[in-house]
Amino acid sequence: MKIFQPQDLVEVATKGKIPPNCDITLQLTPTVAENGVARGVWKVDEKFINGNGVVMGGYLAAAADTMMAYAIASKLSKGLVFTTIDLHTTFHRPATIGEIEVEARVERMGKRVAYLVADVIQNEKKVVSAVSSVMILEKQD
Repeated sequence: MKIFQPQDLVEVATKGKIPPNCDITLQLTPTVAENGVARGVWKVDEKFINGNGVVMGGYLAAAADTMMAYAIASKLSKGLVFTTIDLHTTFHRPATIGEIEVEARVERMGKRVAYLVADVIQNEKKVVSAVSSVMILEKQD
């Protein structure tokens, strides 16, 4: 199992390197990760659909959280890592099978904590808004 450093995540989006297994499982492809902004495309098929016929909310939250990881990774210097402190998700409308865009950005960044936001968009309509606080740590060898 490969342990990804922040720069590795940036290279997934910028150089097409193989992403972490969770991204592959979610079928989420990062396309941008620079200057605290990240974007990706999520190919949603029937395995993400709940009993009500829409995308299960936990998957939507996971997509937002994943893209926020790419956004913070693009802001960190070598030797720093991060972990999510909290994640708050607001659902605006149901999502269905098809392509979904996920956009995330670092809103504020301190020495030890960063605040991020993400939007999940399908058919040019916002499906989910998410906010997250992220702890910034020195990498332990």
